Amino acid sequence: MKIGLMGFGRAGKAVASIILNNEKYILQWVLRKSHILEHRSVPEFFGIKSNEPGYLYSIQSINIKELMDEQPVDYIVDFSTSNAIYEYGEAAANKKVKIISAISHYAKKEIEFLKRLSENTAVFWSPNITIGVNFLMLAARFLKKMVPTIDTAIIEEHYRQKENVSGTALKICEYIDVPPSEIKSIRVGGIVSKHEVIFGFPYQTVRIIHEAISREAFGNGVLFVADNLKDKEKGLYKFEDIMLPYFQHS
Repeated sequence: MKIGLMGFGRAGKAVASIILNNEKYILQWVLRKSHILEHRSVPEFFGIKSNEPGYLYSIQSINIKELMDEQPVDYIVDFSTSNAIYEYGEAAANKKVKIISAISHYAKKEIEFLKRLSENTAVFWSPNITIGVNFLMLAARFLKKMVPTIDTAIIEEHYRQKENVSGTALKICEYIDVPPSEIKSIRVGGIVSKHEVIFGFPYQTVRIIHEAISREAFGNGVLFVADNLKDKEKGLYKFEDIMLPYFQHS
């Protein structure tokens, strides 16, 4: 199965390295804004031997439709920016290429566009594509349903330069039906990503914590999604759609 990757920032590089080390998937190409390293290969960038092409292209130099015609892929994985979906979305959907988006936040306009694309192909979106944090959200939702009146707080920790409130934390709020005002944000050092949901009972406390210690965790999440999306028909999917069947079959 061939993958085209959008974006080659810190997360994109980590995801690319995971794909390159997986035998079931091939990193066909990477599309980014920058001209730097254009037409060089990702294996060469990492200094590893690989038979996978993984060539770097700039979106300023090549048309995405032409790229997909010349180098077809089964999936497009997006770790770029929220508006990139307009650059590749229609071309991918028309070719029935499955879309896996890990963009942390989309506006309502982009979400509606994803829904339109999903009429032609399978589209998956998660603001945090790590397996662990999505398990956290499901577990938190189950406990909140069991005890709706329980006291709840959400703490999110990220690297010092991150400006906005975590999209994952906002998604947790939505999942467990609490206001965003319950989020406490911490910005220090080089923390990759840590989310904690605290449930306060009168005589006990439950803490559900997920911490990504390396951005390679995003790559593991991408491959988990790809494995579970390969037989899906067109439609818009989220992590809950592919995780819940594991609970039902346990």
